[in-house]
Amino acid sequence: MEIRDIIIIGAGPVGLFTVFEAGLLGLNCTLIDNLDKPGGQCAELYPEKPIYDIPGVPFQTAQEHVDALLKQIKPFEYDLYLNQRVDSLNEIEVDGEVYWEVITTENNTFKSKNIFIAAGGGSFEPRKPPNIDNPDKYINKGVSYAVRSVEQYKDKNIYIFGGGDSALDWTVELSKIAKSVSLVHRRDAFRGSQHTEELMRELVRNGDVKLLTPYLIDSIEGKEKIEKVKLKNFESNDIEEYEADELIFLFGLNKKLGPLLEWELELNSKKIVVNTQNFETNKKGIFAVGDINDYPGKMDLILSGFHETTLAVQEAYKRINPGERVPFGYTTSNSKLQEKLGVKK
Repeated sequence: MEIRDIIIIGAGPVGLFTVFEAGLLGLNCTLIDNLDKPGGQCAELYPEKPIYDIPGVPFQTAQEHVDALLKQIKPFEYDLYLNQRVDSLNEIEVDGEVYWEVITTENNTFKSKNIFIAAGGGSFEPRKPPNIDNPDKYINKGVSYAVRSVEQYKDKNIYIFGGGDSALDWTVELSKIAKSVSLVHRRDAFRGSQHTEELMRELVRNGDVKLLTPYLIDSIEGKEKIEKVKLKNFESNDIEEYEADELIFLFGLNKKLGPLLEWELELNSKKIVVNTQNFETNKKGIFAVGDINDYPGKMDLILSGFHETTLAVQEAYKRINPGERVPFGYTTSNSKLQEKLGVKK
């Protein structure tokens, strides 16, 4: 069983960027993810959702962001294990030194001095619409919990349910190609970005989007596929019927930490508590980076996770090379790195 420098649980954007930061210091990594492809929620739930807040990148889709990260780490040494999760984590001793041993659901065993938990929100499943009996029978027949292909909604009558960032983002984006877009929410107040909400309300004023508040879904009508949706008005208690081609439910995710709960890590509201010096947990050698962690002032942004894992990798290097100074140099002046990345001078 080979010893790896860093074992990363979760192959989302922050997990992938960990490989890059480790590679800069000459460290190798093993990535483990329970999905069938790298990219985490970006690839699985909203691959075509636009991302605007990556420094230096004015616009890219979530999948384009994942593809760019995969290209960035291509020169570095890492292994990727998909369709499995870490089932157990144990402290062991090897030649008088302490390591962490992880065993996956596929019975793969790895050991390392450094474990990086970059599992986003843990395993997840979409929240289903309330009071609707078995909405999943309409999956691929008009019901979806994420937008995976924008083309699917071209020239369709779409009803988007939710009040967060995803609901606002897709209301704005799909209004560009859909026959009609209606945003349905239980109240006329939203939890998403103020800027995106302003864009949505401008579309409503221009007649490009219909805002239905305060409404809740009452029933779905259709045999082979969705034909109509019935909505209940909270104020009047009236039931209103609308023709519909596609219903997109964006109520968020039910997050499950799974085996993480058994690892005796300090938690706060289903997030792992870390320090802000190197984002280590209460267990030496176990780090939590990205949306899975919690500390004062925490913001669930990809760029925050990039910062966190950069500092955590520095500490991981020290654990592997005690007493050594962590090598640091700007990538613009690192000729060996430029050669590895194929930079032409």
